[in-house]
This record gives sequence, structure tokens and C-alpha cells, in this order.
Amino acid sequence: MKEERFFYNPNVETSNCLPEDETAHAVRVLRLKTDDKICVMDGNGSFYNAVITEISKKSCKYRVVSKEIHDKSWNAYLHIAVAPTKNIDRIEWFVEKAVEIGVDEISFINTDFTERKRINIDRIKKIALAAMKQSRKPFKTIINDLTDFNQFIASVKQNNKFICHCYGNDNEVVLKEKHLLKDIVGKKDDVLVIVGPEGDFSIKEVIAAEKAGFIPVSLGNSRLRTETAALVAVHIMNIFNS
Repeated sequence: MKEERFFYNPNVETSNCLPEDETAHAVRVLRLKTDDKICVMDGNGSFYNAVITEISKKSCKYRVVSKEIHDKSWNAYLHIAVAPTKNIDRIEWFVEKAVEIGVDEISFINTDFTERKRINIDRIKKIALAAMKQSRKPFKTIINDLTDFNQFIASVKQNNKFICHCYGNDNEVVLKEKHLLKDIVGKKDDVLVIVGPEGDFSIKEVIAAEKAGFIPVSLGNSRLRTETAALVAVHIMNIFNS
């Protein structure tokens, strides 16, 4: 029995041909042929079972046989924002795993201590898309380009927003009391968690986030790398909203 092949076409309702990148994968990598069965995802909750009707080096046409409408496996709108790591491989790994677990939106933030100031957003979007297909998630994760921290916290619309940081109560500046994220995230209509860079957020940034309505939280007693902390936050949001 052949493994079911998944492809992405946001215009599946109006087009019977796979996009260029997906066609290249079907033809050159998978070497599919006429009459092979495929599943086309629209990234908006629907799977389309289809049969290939015509295939060439530059075109892969199909006929839709049936449509399946899927719901998300989580209830709230889950948004994670993270400062990109110096080693981009680590943040790409995070994106892949976060999409596999389930998240609606991923944003990247440029903070005081962020070492990487540029990211290849097109490459990251491709990684997220591949993870969506591999994990058979019915909804496409929104990927946002790098944004200044202060601009980001001023523009977000989520009511339930949290900031993860490692500062304790022994700083010269008094910060608000932290809560465990797993104890307060609950089942929310929308949830945003932001995670800082390798050097953490600056105290100035934590205070600015608190003034913007962010609740300071901890992910537990372990000292986590940036990408690990972000993935733990995604997992916690997912568990308590499933």
C-alpha cells in the first residue's frame, strides 16, 4: 500500500493544478504518475482527496474526488513570539516542531540582546509548510518576519498575553510576581507567549511588556535554551487548550 502523499494548494477550489514548488516535488522527488492518488490541503481546514489526471515536468493536474473538513485539535488562537537564535538551525528546528505540535502564528522579535538581526523568512515559511504537510495539520501556521520588540508589544491584539523571563526578585528594579504558565494559561480565546533571546530580555523590556499588559510567567525550574523554552510554551498552550 502506497503512502498517502500530501500537497499544499491554497487555491484548490479554483485550480486543478499544483503550484510550481509542489509540482516539482511530485514530479522530480516522488515521481508520481497519472492515476496516482494524492491529498491536497488548502491550509484553511480542508483536505481534498484527488487523482492525478495529467503530469509533466512543469505541470501536475488532478481531479478532486472528495472533500474533508477538519477542525483544529486546539480551541484557542495560539501565538508564540521568539527572538531568533544566533545559530539559525536551532530556530528552524523550533519552527518545524512547533508546527507539528500545533500553533496558529509564529512571530520573531528583535530585542536588546538579540544577536541575529536578519532571518530568511522565505526559508522558514517553507520549513513550516513542510511540517504542516508532514504532520497533516489542516491549518497553515502564519509566519511573521522579524519585528522590533517595542513595536511588537504595542501592536498585538491578544487579550491573554504572557512574557517568559528568568529574572528573580533580587534585582534593583522591582518586577511583578511571576506565575507558572501552566497554572494560568487555561482555556483562552486567544493566547500569546513571548520568549527572549539567549541573554534573556532586558529588564527595561520586561517592564515595558508589563506596562503593555503582559503577565510575567515562568516555564518551570529548568534553565532552558531559547528554542526549547519557546517549544515548551507552545506545548503548554496546546495541552491546556485541547
